[in-house]
Amino acid sequence: MSQYLRPLRLVVLCCAAAAIAGPALAQPQNPAQPQNPAPPPAAKPAAQPATQAPAAAKPAAKPPAAAAAQVPKDPIVATVNGVPVRLSELEVAQQSLPPQYRSMPLQAVFPALLDRLVDSKLVVQEGKKSKVTEDPAYKKRLAFVEEQVLQDFWIQREIARKVTADKLRQRYEERLKSMPAEEEVHAKHILVATEDEAKALIAEIKKGAAFDKLAKEKSTDKASGAEGGDLGWFKKSDMVKEFADAAFDLKKGTLSETPVKTQFGYHVIQVEDRRKAPPPAFEELAEQLREEMAREAVTAELDLMRSRAKIEKFNIDGSKPEPVAVTPAAPARAPAAAPAKPAAPPK
Repeated sequence: MSQYLRPLRLVVLCCAAAAIAGPALAQPQNPAQPQNPAPPPAAKPAAQPATQAPAAAKPAAKPPAAAAAQVPKDPIVATVNGVPVRLSELEVAQQSLPPQYRSMPLQAVFPALLDRLVDSKLVVQEGKKSKVTEDPAYKKRLAFVEEQVLQDFWIQREIARKVTADKLRQRYEERLKSMPAEEEVHAKHILVATEDEAKALIAEIKKGAAFDKLAKEKSTDKASGAEGGDLGWFKKSDMVKEFADAAFDLKKGTLSETPVKTQFGYHVIQVEDRRKAPPPAFEELAEQLREEMAREAVTAELDLMRSRAKIEKFNIDGSKPEPVAVTPAAPARAPAAAPAKPAAPPK
């Protein structure tokens, strides 16, 4: 039966995701608000006549702080045949869901996830009754899974210990030093099908026609044409070579004297401005740097552990591999004797 545990677990998780996707996404709830609205307050009783004896004083309500102190940190949220299911188990189970559900508030996925965890508990209880835990295949599988969890836990702990916020910021500053600022241009263009059309446009612009107006009317690049031909800021590597070479050869405020041919057609280019590209923000590089540092940290630890360990490898059948014969290096050959100098020809 152990061979079916993994598919069943996947089914349970998929069912959880499917159940969550509908109501949880359609009606997201504020985690600060309860799921069920509080009942309306009771009507205030009418004032009693002065002659009526006052009611016995009620004990003072507990202050909110005292009431909050009684809420357990890890409450029981269900029981399955008397076995408690605690809130912390749902928090762990949520981390096995697809990424879009992990980031949601636990309260938003709580009902569906609790149902799936109850199902899981039922299967576990049934598995124990049928003595699945005594199956040798189960024990091997369990040992393997335990090692995987241990490995993942160790790696995450090591990364958290070595990839700190300060070290990440330090790596970012070091990376900026190795990233020379690239030049950027802010340019507009008009794209047409023929060279004659492009030449006519250049002539019109030189006579005073508005570049933006012509781009909207004539450019076959409708996306930039709608913006008056504006391409925004770009680096040389962002454009095809012919276009980039022409644009970066122009000075600020100048127009291309001749049409620029590319695979898309003929361009009329006007450079609006030039600048050194600003460095990427920390937020843009943070994830890339974190992954890089995590990989370095784990690799360094593994290399260190390998250097300290005694490791033996065997063949697929468990036998020891044959020692590799080391071929002695051939002795260096003595240089051939220099040929005798030929006798000088007779005069």
